[in-house]
Amino acid sequence: MPPENLKFAVIFTGDMLDRILMIIPVWLLLDLYFFQVLKSAAGGCSPPLRRSIYGFYWIYDMALIVALFYLKLSGSGIFSGFFFLLVGPMMLSILPKLLILPFLLVVDFARLGSYLAGNRKHPALPGRRKFINKALLSMSALPFGYVLFGITRGAYHYKVYRNTLYFEELPDAFDGFTITQLSDMHCGSFNDADAVKRGIDLANAQNSDLLVLTGDLVNNEAAELNPWKGIFSSLKAPFGVYSVLGNHDYGDYMDWSSEAAKEANLNELKKIQSEMGFRLLVDEHVKLEKDGQHINLAGVQNWGRRFRQYGDLDKAMEQVNEGTFSILLSHDPSHWEARVLSHAKPVYLTLAGHTHGMQFGIDIPWLKWSPAKYIYKQWAGIYQKGSRYINVNRGFGFLGFSGRVGIWPEISVITLKKGASPGRA
Repeated sequence: MPPENLKFAVIFTGDMLDRILMIIPVWLLLDLYFFQVLKSAAGGCSPPLRRSIYGFYWIYDMALIVALFYLKLSGSGIFSGFFFLLVGPMMLSILPKLLILPFLLVVDFARLGSYLAGNRKHPALPGRRKFINKALLSMSALPFGYVLFGITRGAYHYKVYRNTLYFEELPDAFDGFTITQLSDMHCGSFNDADAVKRGIDLANAQNSDLLVLTGDLVNNEAAELNPWKGIFSSLKAPFGVYSVLGNHDYGDYMDWSSEAAKEANLNELKKIQSEMGFRLLVDEHVKLEKDGQHINLAGVQNWGRRFRQYGDLDKAMEQVNEGTFSILLSHDPSHWEARVLSHAKPVYLTLAGHTHGMQFGIDIPWLKWSPAKYIYKQWAGIYQKGSRYINVNRGFGFLGFSGRVGIWPEISVITLKKGASPGRA
């Protein structure tokens, strides 16, 4: 991790590292439990091969645990940045075991029941146990492969998420109007120009009427954008490309020589966005006109419960006419319930980002889970309260951990429809 990003890494990893150290005893118990399965499954291997398998099994996890304690005991911020290098290997160790743990428990409870029932010397039982253990060990290869894919390829595994939202208040001229939303590019983390271009081309291929970016173009410095200006400049839409600032865009997570230097960095970021063709909305709104009708597109600076609150929603909505349809770009989804829903001038659709879905979780049609849900009530996808909606984009880029497991980088496409909502399409 570049030195200029280490301050944020130290802040971000401090509490997380302490919590991981607290669960190490549980981690070791899980290792011991899973090791019994490994021993049974590897029983037919030659002694040298068994010793190699067992040695790798324990050395891998012990090296991770020692590294975590070293980061804690060293007390040196510069080493905390390497915490993110351990995230992927930790996932590879823990997640496959956790995912097959319920099956192991079922089998072991069945064995216990058989033992208590007096079936202790059944001649087929040892062979059956070995077969079951081999099957369970093979099952663990599936989550292992899933996590490995997320670590190695997930950061650029772009996915288009489509939603159709219905509004009775929408002007007739905007029935069928489409919006593509990108968020949380974090350009300072990119390391594959071809992959990024593929994602940007996919966003353009949606042919939406409007394209918006909801903050965190960079990790800290405006200069992070320079290598990507050509690619991002290709973003186009008939009604324009609009953006807002996220918490990282202000440079709050690094040391500056002076406040003037920090301000100059922010001004440079604004200048580069203008050069790329983005219209940055800073606590203001614009009218999008079509066939003699219009809707309002407002944008605020970052406002979040857990971060510095720059945004001024009142200022952004001050010149909005009563009774007109408004869309808001606001980076942090906590703004929605805290301020947006109760505002005197209704905002029917809010577009946010920020959470990244923590870059880890399960996101399938019948199950959506991530640790992010314990921090943010709205953390990924569409949420509704009455006639108001928010879309929380899962993020286009990544930060810290250079991968994504289950929560893929997102290109949101939202279609606005006139009429009463029959439910999300």
